[in-house]
Amino acid sequence: MNKYLTYLAILALIPLFTAGLTTDYFTDANALKSKGVATSKYGSATNVCGDRLCSEIPGGKTAWTNKSPSQHVTVPKVTSSAETFGTTSMTEKDLGSVLRLSRANVPAEIPMHKGFYNGGDVYFIITDSSDPKHAEIITKNQGWKVELAPLLAKAPSSALSKTYMFTNGINGDGVHGFQGEVFTSTPAQPDIYSALTSHVHVTWIDEKQSRVLDSETKILDAAQGGEVSLAEIPVVLNMPQIVWPDGQMIVKEDKTLTDDLPYGGGQVLDIDTEKKTVTFIAHRGWGPDGRTIYYIVTDATPIGPANMMGVINTPTSASLITNAAAVDLYQFKNGLKGSGPMGFQAGIAAGAPGDENYSPMWRIFMTGWNDPSSAKLLENIDDLNAYRQAGLIDIGIARPMDSDHIVNCPFIDPFQ
Repeated sequence: MNKYLTYLAILALIPLFTAGLTTDYFTDANALKSKGVATSKYGSATNVCGDRLCSEIPGGKTAWTNKSPSQHVTVPKVTSSAETFGTTSMTEKDLGSVLRLSRANVPAEIPMHKGFYNGGDVYFIITDSSDPKHAEIITKNQGWKVELAPLLAKAPSSALSKTYMFTNGINGDGVHGFQGEVFTSTPAQPDIYSALTSHVHVTWIDEKQSRVLDSETKILDAAQGGEVSLAEIPVVLNMPQIVWPDGQMIVKEDKTLTDDLPYGGGQVLDIDTEKKTVTFIAHRGWGPDGRTIYYIVTDATPIGPANMMGVINTPTSASLITNAAAVDLYQFKNGLKGSGPMGFQAGIAAGAPGDENYSPMWRIFMTGWNDPSSAKLLENIDDLNAYRQAGLIDIGIARPMDSDHIVNCPFIDPFQ
């Protein structure tokens, strides 16, 4: 009965994802201070390009002639579920209406660190850093790659929580090799908690006097007494909490991974505080140029989608909706059935690890086919541009529960 009620709850929440999707933010560049899917810089022509008029091709004749012959792939003028490749006519029945990526959902074991909040234990992961030096140091110390995400430095203070990190003193599990980090909030305080943390260095004046300080109050008292110095560092880390005093992330009940695994019911498969590891479900998708990416989901806003996915609710992330620290991620609400969060094809991200515009914080756009029976696999940003310009798809910002929607989806390598 509990599983049935959970299933009904998930079904009730799913429509919230599509609420408010009629607003088209691509018609107003100032609406989000983000260009989203870039429009073509080329004009259109009226002569012939390959097997059709240049005016039918996104970008026109200039876009066509600037491509190499191998890139001369045109957007079909679709009126039914049939499409033509060369001289071979193929129907939807030939192609199949279901596309499931192989290894669409795989386990990803990630090292946890132990820190403190108000004297209690906190276990957390570190996935991203705005600063290359800290990304390198943490990657080396934890033996698991921290992605460089310079855009996180642009996050407003309202989207950050403060974390204290020790640069000397008692040896321990901290980022710099000393005692564990001290947090100023946990998910039990959703109005102030954020996985994105500002960075305060704590340094003992006399290391011989060092001891474990496991709360902000103790740190501030030590600073007032002249025992430690505090220095704010312009570094933002993505440090999602997994276990905190009197709480933890939901562990998925059914741990069987399949390529069409629903998003509901939790994103964590296992938490081991003794080994200090957590195993997430890593979801497969597309990078901006069609490369394979995998991502985990740690937290989201608003509460409806967060609860549906079984992750932490973080209202503080809503302030990123118009901020450069968040990047666009395009999910599909109809078309080819597949392994995406709405049950259709996998999503496409506007940035990926190694790109200057990569960030783990994602602003979600929903993509819909005007004729779902004619849907095709889209694999990159250029595909989105072309099919949208051809009038075959619509793209609008997701506003579930009529609220700003941000998801913390760090891109990771689950096979490292």
